[in-house]
Amino acid sequence: MAIQVLGISGSPIENSNTDRVIRAMLEAAELESEFVKLSRIHVRPCLACKQCVQDNICKVEDDFPELAGKIKSADALIIGAYLPYKQIDGFTKALLERFWSLRHLTNLLGGKLCATVITHLTEDAGESVRQSLAMQLQEMENMDIVGQVMIRGNLPCFTCGVGDECEMSGIRRRYGQDARESDYEYSRAEDQKETWEEALKIGRLIGQRVRTANSG
Repeated sequence: MAIQVLGISGSPIENSNTDRVIRAMLEAAELESEFVKLSRIHVRPCLACKQCVQDNICKVEDDFPELAGKIKSADALIIGAYLPYKQIDGFTKALLERFWSLRHLTNLLGGKLCATVITHLTEDAGESVRQSLAMQLQEMENMDIVGQVMIRGNLPCFTCGVGDECEMSGIRRRYGQDARESDYEYSRAEDQKETWEEALKIGRLIGQRVRTANSG
Protein backbone atom coordinates (compact mmCIF):
# COMPACT_ATOMS: atom_id res chain seq x y z
CA MET A 1 0.00 0.00 0.00
CA ALA A 2 1.17 3.53 -0.73
CA ILE A 3 2.72 5.63 2.02
CA GLN A 4 0.13 7.97 3.49
CA VAL A 5 2.31 9.77 6.04
CA LEU A 6 6.07 10.10 5.81
CA GLY A 7 8.21 10.88 8.87
CA ILE A 8 11.63 12.44 8.24
CA SER A 9 14.24 12.99 10.97
CA GLY A 10 17.29 15.23 10.68
CA SER A 11 18.76 13.94 13.94
CA PRO A 12 21.85 11.74 13.39
CA ILE A 13 21.62 10.24 16.90
CA GLU A 14 20.43 6.64 17.01
CA ASN A 15 16.87 6.40 18.39
CA SER A 16 16.98 10.08 19.37
CA ASN A 17 14.24 12.06 21.08
CA THR A 18 13.41 13.50 17.66
CA ASP A 19 13.15 10.02 16.14
CA ARG A 20 10.94 8.67 18.90
CA VAL A 21 8.52 11.59 18.79
CA ILE A 22 8.15 11.25 15.02
CA ARG A 23 7.62 7.48 15.27
CA ALA A 24 5.01 7.99 18.01
CA MET A 25 3.17 10.50 15.82
CA LEU A 26 3.24 8.09 12.87
CA GLU A 27 1.79 5.35 15.07
CA ALA A 28 -0.88 7.70 16.43
CA ALA A 29 -1.97 8.58 12.89
CA GLU A 30 -2.88 4.92 12.24
CA LEU A 31 -2.02 5.22 8.56
CA GLU A 32 0.40 3.49 6.20
CA SER A 33 3.67 5.20 7.09
CA GLU A 34 7.41 5.19 6.65
CA PHE A 35 10.23 6.69 8.72
CA VAL A 36 13.33 8.14 7.04
CA LYS A 37 16.50 9.12 8.90
CA LEU A 38 18.38 11.64 6.78
CA SER A 39 21.78 10.73 8.24
CA ARG A 40 21.42 7.26 6.72
CA ILE A 41 20.91 8.51 3.17
CA HIS A 42 22.70 11.09 1.03
CA VAL A 43 20.86 14.37 0.41
CA ARG A 44 23.11 17.27 -0.59
CA PRO A 45 22.17 20.95 -0.32
CA CYS A 46 20.67 22.56 -3.41
CA LEU A 47 23.34 23.31 -6.05
CA ALA A 48 21.23 26.07 -7.70
CA CYS A 49 21.72 24.49 -11.13
CA LYS A 50 18.08 25.27 -12.01
CA GLN A 51 17.74 22.11 -14.08
CA CYS A 52 14.51 21.38 -12.17
CA VAL A 53 12.72 24.50 -13.42
CA GLN A 54 10.84 22.98 -16.33
CA ASP A 55 9.77 19.64 -14.84
CA ASN A 56 10.07 19.88 -11.01
CA ILE A 57 12.61 17.05 -11.06
CA CYS A 58 15.93 17.58 -9.27
CA LYS A 59 18.86 16.42 -11.41
CA VAL A 60 21.44 16.15 -8.61
CA GLU A 61 22.57 12.54 -8.41
CA ASP A 62 22.02 11.59 -4.79
CA ASP A 63 19.16 10.07 -2.78
CA PHE A 64 16.82 13.05 -2.94
CA PRO A 65 15.01 12.12 -6.20
CA GLU A 66 13.93 8.80 -4.64
CA LEU A 67 12.92 10.55 -1.42
CA ALA A 68 11.08 13.21 -3.43
CA GLY A 69 8.90 10.50 -4.94
CA LYS A 70 7.81 9.44 -1.46
CA ILE A 71 7.30 13.06 -0.39
CA LYS A 72 5.09 13.80 -3.39
CA SER A 73 2.96 10.68 -3.03
CA ALA A 74 2.42 10.93 0.74
CA ASP A 75 -0.68 12.68 2.04
CA ALA A 76 1.21 14.15 5.00
CA LEU A 77 4.76 14.81 6.19
CA ILE A 78 6.23 14.95 9.69
CA ILE A 79 9.60 16.71 9.62
CA GLY A 80 11.87 16.58 12.67
CA ALA A 81 14.99 18.67 13.30
CA TYR A 82 17.41 19.38 16.11
CA LEU A 83 19.30 22.61 16.79
CA PRO A 84 23.11 22.58 16.96
CA TYR A 85 24.52 26.11 17.39
CA LYS A 86 20.93 27.32 17.93
CA GLN A 87 20.18 26.73 14.23
CA ILE A 88 18.41 24.01 12.29
CA ASP A 89 20.63 20.99 11.66
CA GLY A 90 22.45 20.53 8.36
CA PHE A 91 20.55 17.38 7.32
CA THR A 92 17.14 19.06 7.60
CA LYS A 93 18.43 22.30 6.08
CA ALA A 94 19.66 20.41 3.01
CA LEU A 95 16.27 18.72 2.66
CA LEU A 96 14.42 22.03 2.84
CA GLU A 97 16.71 23.55 0.22
CA ARG A 98 15.90 20.68 -2.13
CA PHE A 99 12.19 21.40 -1.78
CA TRP A 100 12.92 24.24 -4.23
CA SER A 101 12.75 21.70 -7.05
CA LEU A 102 9.12 20.94 -6.13
CA ARG A 103 7.73 24.45 -6.56
CA HIS A 104 8.66 25.56 -10.08
CA LEU A 105 5.69 26.29 -12.39
CA THR A 106 3.67 23.66 -10.51
CA ASN A 107 3.64 23.76 -6.69
CA LEU A 108 3.82 20.03 -5.91
CA LEU A 109 3.68 20.46 -2.12
CA GLY A 110 0.78 22.91 -2.11
CA GLY A 111 -1.97 21.85 0.29
CA LYS A 112 -0.04 18.84 1.64
CA LEU A 113 -0.47 18.29 5.38
CA CYS A 114 2.66 18.77 7.48
CA ALA A 115 3.75 18.74 11.11
CA THR A 116 7.14 19.60 12.57
CA VAL A 117 9.17 18.38 15.54
CA ILE A 118 11.97 20.59 16.90
CA THR A 119 14.37 19.34 19.57
CA HIS A 120 16.12 22.26 21.27
CA LEU A 121 18.35 23.19 24.20
CA THR A 122 17.01 26.71 24.69
CA GLU A 123 13.45 27.97 24.31
CA ASP A 124 14.48 31.10 22.41
CA ALA A 125 16.36 29.15 19.75
CA GLY A 126 13.55 26.61 19.49
CA GLU A 127 10.93 29.29 19.03
CA SER A 128 13.01 31.12 16.43
CA VAL A 129 13.47 27.97 14.34
CA ARG A 130 9.83 26.97 14.84
CA GLN A 131 8.65 30.26 13.38
CA SER A 132 11.16 30.14 10.53
CA LEU A 133 10.21 26.58 9.62
CA ALA A 134 6.50 27.37 9.70
CA MET A 135 7.08 30.38 7.45
CA GLN A 136 8.97 28.34 4.87
CA LEU A 137 6.52 25.47 4.79
CA GLN A 138 3.42 27.68 4.72
CA GLU A 139 4.46 30.71 2.70
CA MET A 140 7.04 29.19 0.36
CA GLU A 141 5.77 25.64 -0.07
CA ASN A 142 2.06 26.41 0.57
CA MET A 143 1.76 23.40 2.86
CA ASP A 144 -0.94 23.02 5.52
CA ILE A 145 0.68 23.00 8.99
CA VAL A 146 -1.31 20.71 11.27
CA GLY A 147 0.87 21.33 14.33
CA GLN A 148 4.37 21.92 15.66
CA VAL A 149 6.02 20.11 18.58
CA MET A 150 8.98 21.45 20.58
CA ILE A 151 10.99 18.91 22.63
CA ARG A 152 13.70 19.71 25.15
CA GLY A 153 16.90 17.95 24.16
CA ASN A 154 20.29 17.19 25.70
CA LEU A 155 23.82 18.54 25.52
CA PRO A 156 26.08 16.11 23.61
CA CYS A 157 28.39 16.25 26.63
CA PHE A 158 26.00 13.98 28.53
CA THR A 159 26.91 11.05 26.28
CA CYS A 160 30.32 11.82 24.72
CA GLY A 161 32.18 9.65 27.24
CA VAL A 162 34.63 12.28 28.50
CA GLY A 163 32.24 13.77 31.02
CA ASP A 164 33.49 16.00 33.81
CA GLU A 165 37.17 15.82 32.77
CA CYS A 166 36.69 17.79 29.54
CA GLU A 167 38.10 21.32 29.54
CA MET A 168 35.47 22.33 26.97
CA SER A 169 32.55 20.83 28.87
CA GLY A 170 29.28 22.28 27.66
CA ILE A 171 27.77 21.31 31.00
CA ARG A 172 30.02 23.73 32.87
CA ARG A 173 29.61 26.40 30.21
CA ARG A 174 25.85 26.13 30.44
CA TYR A 175 25.28 25.48 34.14
CA GLY A 176 28.37 26.94 35.83
CA GLN A 177 31.95 25.88 36.61
CA ASP A 178 30.89 23.67 39.50
CA ALA A 179 28.33 21.74 37.46
CA ARG A 180 28.90 18.03 36.86
CA GLU A 181 27.34 15.55 34.47
CA SER A 182 25.93 13.54 37.37
CA ASP A 183 24.01 16.58 38.62
CA TYR A 184 21.61 16.52 35.68
CA GLU A 185 19.13 13.94 34.52
CA TYR A 186 19.11 12.97 30.85
CA SER A 187 16.03 14.43 29.19
CA ARG A 188 13.71 11.90 27.53
CA ALA A 189 10.90 13.02 25.25
CA GLU A 190 8.48 10.54 26.86
CA ASP A 191 8.97 12.20 30.24
CA GLN A 192 7.84 15.57 28.91
CA LYS A 193 4.23 14.55 29.39
CA GLU A 194 2.35 17.56 28.03
CA THR A 195 4.57 17.81 24.96
CA TRP A 196 4.40 14.07 24.31
CA GLU A 197 0.62 14.13 24.52
CA GLU A 198 0.52 17.12 22.17
CA ALA A 199 2.61 15.16 19.67
CA LEU A 200 0.21 12.20 19.83
CA LYS A 201 -2.74 14.57 19.44
CA ILE A 202 -1.20 16.04 16.28
CA GLY A 203 -0.52 12.54 14.97
CA ARG A 204 -4.13 11.54 15.52
CA LEU A 205 -5.33 14.74 13.84
CA ILE A 206 -3.20 13.98 10.79
CA GLY A 207 -4.78 10.54 10.62
CA GLN A 208 -8.30 11.95 10.89
CA ARG A 209 -7.73 14.58 8.23
CA VAL A 210 -6.16 12.15 5.77
CA ARG A 211 -8.95 9.62 6.22
CA THR A 212 -11.59 12.32 5.79
CA ALA A 213 -9.95 13.66 2.65
CA ASN A 214 -9.59 10.20 1.13
CA SER A 215 -13.17 9.21 1.88
CA GLY A 216 -14.67 12.23 0.11
